[in-house]
Amino acid sequence: MGQGKLEKLRLVAYSDPQFNNKVGDGEFLSLINPEKYTFQYKIDQNEDQAAGTSAAPTRFNKKKPEELSLDFVFDKTGVVPDSGRSEDGVIDDLDRFKKVILDYNGEQHKPNYVMIAWGSLLFKGTLSEMSVEFKLFQSDGTPLRAVAKAKFKGFVEDELRAAKENNSSPDLTHYRVVRAGETLPLMSYHIYGDSKYYIEVARANGIVNFRDIIPGQEIYFPPLKKNQT
Repeated sequence: MGQGKLEKLRLVAYSDPQFNNKVGDGEFLSLINPEKYTFQYKIDQNEDQAAGTSAAPTRFNKKKPEELSLDFVFDKTGVVPDSGRSEDGVIDDLDRFKKVILDYNGEQHKPNYVMIAWGSLLFKGTLSEMSVEFKLFQSDGTPLRAVAKAKFKGFVEDELRAAKENNSSPDLTHYRVVRAGETLPLMSYHIYGDSKYYIEVARANGIVNFRDIIPGQEIYFPPLKKNQT
């Protein structure tokens, strides 16, 4: 069986949560593919219990965004084919890497959204934490090898998330990101089936004027009893 062409792990930075607008020079191709990567899944459960009551089973609240952990190896010792050797060691490679996943996006006021692709791996998310360990040095202290341990929090576009959840029950908590043209009454109608609940939603979010919501703003829709007026 042929092994085929060697594919490198690729990171591409985007400025928008729809992953439509690539960031200029926002692409990084890993010279050394990772040995492994790890997905972590977490379930948020509600363990609230009234005082004086007996223990009750936990209740599912929501599934938290998945997390991806992987290590990126940078080497300028010359032992890795095609890596070469540089007077600046791994610093230039690290700077290009950090520009893709760590640099602050001025328009969005947050780090870039990142797409990670390698073989069957296709992950969309944002960097949640990273540490860099420097391991080998030149005589003047220039680092020749480094390992960046990165964790990314998964991101699912609103349309895809809604399709996956297929969940519009008004007795559950919802978070929604405001899209262009949406109003609070309209969003309340989609969640609760009645636009009149926008007042409760505005109060829960500390919104003084319900007309002041803007695209990109995250709105919390609390569980409500539909038979209340």
